[in-house]
Formats: sequence, structure tokens, C-alpha cells
Amino acid sequence: MMYNRVNAATVAELRGIVGAENVLLADGDAEMVERYTHDETVGLRAMPEVVVRVSSAQQIADILRLAQRERIPVTPRGAGYGLSGGAVPVYGGIVLSTEKMNRILEIDRENLMVTVEPGVITGDIHRAVEAEGLFYPPDPASLDSCTIGGNIAECAGGPRAVKYGVTRHYVCGLEAVLPSGEIITCGGKLVKNVTGYDLMQLLIGSEGTLAVVTRITLRLLPLPRVQVDLLAPFDDFQAAANTVSDIIANRILPTTIEFMERDSILAVERLSQKEVPYHDAAAHLLIQLDGNTQEAVDADYELVAELCLKHGARDVLVAKDRRTRDRLWEARRLIIEALKHESPVNHMEDVVVPRAEIPALLRGIKEIAARHGVRIVCFGHAGDGNVHVNVLKDTVPEQQWEMLVPQVTEEVYRLTLSLGGAITGEHGIGATRRRYLPLALDEAQIALMRGIKALFDPHNILNPGKIFP
Repeated sequence: MMYNRVNAATVAELRGIVGAENVLLADGDAEMVERYTHDETVGLRAMPEVVVRVSSAQQIADILRLAQRERIPVTPRGAGYGLSGGAVPVYGGIVLSTEKMNRILEIDRENLMVTVEPGVITGDIHRAVEAEGLFYPPDPASLDSCTIGGNIAECAGGPRAVKYGVTRHYVCGLEAVLPSGEIITCGGKLVKNVTGYDLMQLLIGSEGTLAVVTRITLRLLPLPRVQVDLLAPFDDFQAAANTVSDIIANRILPTTIEFMERDSILAVERLSQKEVPYHDAAAHLLIQLDGNTQEAVDADYELVAELCLKHGARDVLVAKDRRTRDRLWEARRLIIEALKHESPVNHMEDVVVPRAEIPALLRGIKEIAARHGVRIVCFGHAGDGNVHVNVLKDTVPEQQWEMLVPQVTEEVYRLTLSLGGAITGEHGIGATRRRYLPLALDEAQIALMRGIKALFDPHNILNPGKIFP
């Protein structure tokens, strides 16, 4: 696909749409533009020719019509906290930033809905609805930095997915702008809707390749009144996995079941200079339970603690108040920062397998690490089988690292698929995984997806270079 460059006439037209102060040029505002060149994917950067900060659906429509006419690529962007290069402008052109579209438009207590613009920080939605006694469950790790529009694009998950599901389970309505500049509205304040094909669900998780979302209506729940957290260290990862299965077999569905292997805990200790309880254990399970009565939650946590001890947990630490809960979660929240501190260059994958297969996946990953002489540290969501696989460069020479990452990645993917898994659980395909898509999907599926993309975006101007090999 050949694209045209942004010229002076295009810049003038963009300034006419959004105002000169909202148009940043690579050759004139390089320092300001630099932050739009990357997301959180290590080592991936690309310079746009122009950044346009929009504040309405109509502005987006006008920009996309201009881009269609001039054949200029457009990369939609939220806060830039993605982990697959989805917001990186790999073909240059226009970065379309929704950061100014950051209003919570309505909290509807009667219908248990909240309507927001795409640039709202996810954590701000949590705080706003919780002040009203309501609850928006999806909680990606970067919730105090990422935007809800980015969550929609990637179908973000988070620790609470095991009980409450992921972003797509809470989206009831979307307004979006198509690559043609047409504005469409899907769904609304509706819990049921089977009117034609579900275009709304097609847009969720489409990584900004089919449309730009401009307004979102989310379903809310009543805020649970009681919460308790438990930390259980195990000397054997299989025992920890068996515990997870046994908890669910006993008809208890925790809010979260996180796991941390020993190497991730030790990395956190080195960063924080504070000792983590039972730091020498092979694995830690971090379990959260919630509900509406103290009695019910107490009964659940007592049974969960009993099951942990039955399967060989050294101890079960229980936290009922906010301060103690935060202390239990401190190590889990610091893992990514700790690994970056130890090895600023690293490669993260987020594979997902049936939760019973996590021990087999981890054993296989350790074998891959030993075979290639590289350090791989894993942590993630035991409750839903989503494992974050971190390959650390450490002192590996640059040339060897460049050869090693694709080899290790493919072996991890093949192992994951052999266990009935998928190559990404919540970070998306983006620019970094597209070469591996044929490992995970057959030709017919990829052809069908390409056909959908071509129908929405025949000139491939919207977020090109993503998803497809």
C-alpha cells in the first residue's frame, strides 16, 4: 500500500478542523511529538508527520475524510499504554489523539450505566461510579494511566476477569467514526439487543483498525460491600495450580486469583529493598474475594484458606482492611517495574491457556529459557489462565538478542497453542505479533478478517501495519 505524505495544504486543512494549537508537526514540534512515537512496547518507535488532538466526533470525521481523499495513514491513540505497538504510527502520517475527549458525560443510576468519552482514564471511571455506590469491574494494570478508548480497542482485561469478565462484557453502546468519515451509533442503554449483526462487539478488540470510538456506554454493577485478600505461598507450582482448581470446584469464584513465581518476587525485593513474606516460595497465590455480607465473604475465605493449606501452602495471610490489602498487593503491582529495572530491554508476551494447563506451560517455558540461555520470568492471572511471559535481555549481546527474541517467541507460542491456548489474552496482536498470526489462526479465518478490514477501510488508511502479517 502506497501512502502520500502530509503537505502544507494538509496541515492547513487540519488546523482549520481542530485549531492550530492542536496540530503538532514532527519537523517543528519534535520534542512534543516524541511522546506520540511509542507505546509501552520496548524498542518500538516510529515518527508521525503530524499529531492532531481532537475534541469531537465531527472533527474525527472531517480528519478521516481528509485522510481518505489524500491517502494518508491515520493512527488512533489514547494514552499510549498498550503493549503490542497498536498506537505506534509505523507508516508515519497522522496520529489522531483522543486525549482531549476526556469527559464522563453521565452516570445513570436508574439504568446502572455510565457514558464516557474515549479519553477518560479508566481509574477515574472507577472512582466516579464508586462514589455513587456503583462498580465498573474491568481493572487493567495501568488503570490509573490508560484510557477507556484504548481498553475498548484492545478489549482490556485485568485481575478481576476471572469473576467479572473483560471490557467487552460491559459495553452496551458505542458511537464511532468509520474510515469513510461516517458516524455510526451501535447499541445504547440496553442489556439485550439482537437487531442485526453485532457491529459493536466487532469494533471491541479491533485495535483501532476498523473505526475510531468516540462515545461509550458501559454497564455497571452495584458496588460489593465487603472485600478480603489472601496471600498463600507454595513450594510447588503444581500444588498452587491444584488449589486454584479446587477452589473453583468448591463453587467459589474469587474476584481475582493472581500468581507470582519466585523470580518475580525476588526482583521486586531487589527493587524495593524490602523483604517480601515467604520470598523463597516457588509460587505465591494472591486471592481476592468480595460480596455483600461479611458473613458470606468470611465463610468463603475460611474455606479458601483451608483448601490452600490442604494443598500444601506454607501459610495463608489474610487482609481485611484497605491498608493491609494494599501491602499484600504491593509486590504484584511492582513486578513490571522491577523487571524493567533489572533489564531495561525485555520482551513481554501475554499468552493464555486453560487454567489447568498453567503448570505445563511454565515447565515448558523454563525448558525454552534453559535451551536458549536466557532468563524468562512469568506472572499473571491464574484464575483465567493468562500468563505474562517476560524475556529479559540482561547481558545478552545485541546481535544475539535480535536473533533470539523471534525464536523464543515462536517456541512459546507453539507450546501455548499445543496446550489449547492463544497467543495473546489481553495485549492484542498490534505491530509486534502480526507475523505470528498464521500460527494461531487458519487461512480461512485470516482471509475473512482481511475481508472485514477491506469492507470497513478499502484504502487501508486506519491504523495500517497492525494485526495482519
